[in-house]
Amino acid sequence: MSFSWDEAVAYALTLPDTEISTSYGMPAIKVNGRTFLSPGHEAGSFCISIDRDTVAMLMEFAPATYWQTAHYVGWPAVLVRENGPDPEHVRALINRARDWNAARPRLRVKR
Repeated sequence: MSFSWDEAVAYALTLPDTEISTSYGMPAIKVNGRTFLSPGHEAGSFCISIDRDTVAMLMEFAPATYWQTAHYVGWPAVLVRENGPDPEHVRALINRARDWNAARPRLRVKR
């Protein structure tokens, strides 16, 4: 069973206070002004922004589903392969990412 970018977006938009927006010219789902779901730079994957401890755990727990390229190393973000075997786990991770980003201070726009 797989979980596509479109399914991830549709699910994320059911969560409280989320909105579709853009980040670096690409579509993104945000909460509190922060992106927590975006398409990855790699085909067949999308990106979830979450704390680095969770990123490390996910890549150890399920490296076939959760991964990073050099672009993401050191950042609070993990790539999710769309053909991963556990859509329920991905939904739970999207929830957790939404909650983590919602709890962070709102970004201030530089003028």
